[in-house]
Amino acid sequence: MFTTLPNILTLLRILAVPFFAIALWYGHALEACLIFMGAGFTDLLDGFIARRFNQCSELGAILDPAADKLLMTTAFILMALPGTPPFARIPVWVSILAISRDVTMSLVALLAFDRLGRDRLKPTLLGKFTTATELGAISCGLLANAVGPRQWTGWLLPWGYYLVALLVLTSGLHYFFRATQSRGRSA
Repeated sequence: MFTTLPNILTLLRILAVPFFAIALWYGHALEACLIFMGAGFTDLLDGFIARRFNQCSELGAILDPAADKLLMTTAFILMALPGTPPFARIPVWVSILAISRDVTMSLVALLAFDRLGRDRLKPTLLGKFTTATELGAISCGLLANAVGPRQWTGWLLPWGYYLVALLVLTSGLHYFFRATQSRGRSA
């Protein structure tokens, strides 16, 4: 059912993506940061409401990760482009790793859903932690662009991006091995 509150929050997150992209592209760093953080908050809120009030739905199970991927991919692309944002850019190689992992996972899920079953394609704790770390690192980069260079941006942002890269690789390999295990074995 589409009219659950979690699904409406997810739809709002999807609708926020173009506004986030426009704000970031045109150098409105504070607005981009606020939109991104608001969208991240709706991600936490829709999951909490869905579980707490038993409003989980098949549509939500598809829309929620799609909304996350859309928001993150937009941020990874725009924050890696030369010239945007002003100074706290995401290294291109980190963006490529993150986007490649997400595209690969989405293709595997799409092509092998019937064969693998829903249980092997469910998000794991490692995958959720990776997404949270990506959200945190992107938020820190956006915040650094909004408030201007600070002492903490010089050391925190690079380490945050290294952590994102490490988690992207680790969770991608974990997902691959979990998805390719024979069906008879436990995941």
